[in-house]
Amino acid sequence: MRKDYKILVINLGSTSTKVALFSNEQLLFEEKIEHNSKELSNFNKIIDQYRFRQNIILNFLKEKGINLSTLDAVVGRGRLLRPIASGTYQVNKKMLEDLRKGVSGEHASNLGGILVYGITEKLSTPAYIVDPVVINEMRAIARISGMPEIPRISILHALNQKAIARKAALDLGKKYEKANFIIAHLGGGISVGIHCKGDIIDVNNALNGEGPFTPERSGGLPVGALVNLCFSGKFTKDEILKKIKGKGGLVAYLNTNDVREVIKRIEQGEKGKINIGGYGLSSS
Repeated sequence: MRKDYKILVINLGSTSTKVALFSNEQLLFEEKIEHNSKELSNFNKIIDQYRFRQNIILNFLKEKGINLSTLDAVVGRGRLLRPIASGTYQVNKKMLEDLRKGVSGEHASNLGGILVYGITEKLSTPAYIVDPVVINEMRAIARISGMPEIPRISILHALNQKAIARKAALDLGKKYEKANFIIAHLGGGISVGIHCKGDIIDVNNALNGEGPFTPERSGGLPVGALVNLCFSGKFTKDEILKKIKGKGGLVAYLNTNDVREVIKRIEQGEKGKINIGGYGLSSS
């Protein structure tokens, strides 16, 4: 008789905490808790959000009457690790060390591996991550940036992109490993990936400023002007990085990371003026 596996799934994004419980492949329930920019501004670093995110998850499970000891596995979104192949990995001490150090950068998803391990640490339940955001499938030519000292790297929403690509392939009656797609993930960060027969062969660095302007990321910037800003003496390195990721994009101009709020403001006839380095842009 087939065992009924209960699997807790946690997906941490830059602007949300998603929790779901599965019985084998059947979704029992799910919840998405959104976080606005003001709420997250209380934390200087992503790692500082650990207790905040943990309490959200544990309180939600308590409300649903879920006993942690009944879980067969806890799974989190893939994190910013050293470049590795896509797939499923069990969380171990070395992985936790790399996540805490942020060896490939800071992102809310780094907390996922730490959180799933924290939930299972005192239980005999394994903790896993799936399709890390640093999957290493880019072609060599895609790494050429225009400056040899700065090769392009693969940091993307791999979990979502792979899942959507597989779903699209299924809908088309094809195998993902034999199909080609361009997939875009739109969230606090945006990644646009070229999928070629099961590999993501090219994609923008969705974490550190490459690619489109997003709710929280600056996107590509005028390089010379950015260099001048870095050496202006007005900002520390950490402050500049925060302007690129976390306080860039919509947040920098409109003080919100929620596109729905922006649309609501427009529909309500809000008028104002955005300062763009001395140039005025009127919303009217």
